[in-house]
Amino acid sequence: MKPDRYDEGRFDFGESVRVTRNVRNDGTYPGMDVGTLLVRRGSVGNILNVGTFLQDQVIFTVHFLAVDRMVGCRLEELIGGDEPWNPSRFEFRDRVVCTIDLGIQGNILFTKGTEGEVFKVIRDNELIQYHVSFQGRILQVPETALAPAHPESFNEPEV
Repeated sequence: MKPDRYDEGRFDFGESVRVTRNVRNDGTYPGMDVGTLLVRRGSVGNILNVGTFLQDQVIFTVHFLAVDRMVGCRLEELIGGDEPWNPSRFEFRDRVVCTIDLGIQGNILFTKGTEGEVFKVIRDNELIQYHVSFQGRILQVPETALAPAHPESFNEPEV
């Protein structure tokens, strides 16, 4: 499958963009360990180049001046630099616990304190919600109903 030309032209050279997910070293960034945080979600950078990876993934080279790093980002990780940004407290793979009993149609499925894992972040205007996997079942849960599973090691995002 070839990349969609519209996707390649979504952002132009020099255009300001914001990354919507933390970008960690997947082993392709030299001089840093795999898993090291390269760019924090919400950071703004500028498009330097557009290319492809494995012939079907459009990759934008973005220069994040604040940390002086050039990082490859996929289209789904970027929004325009001037588009509204609503930061989330948690991100993909974070371990969380529910702060209230969770249920569907009056039936409690998971009691307060049940641990789960964030599967997806959903930003809808000012309301942040998550798809969270609790014991193999995925529920959509508002941010206000979640807390870090391991607060002693949780790094609260900067707002």
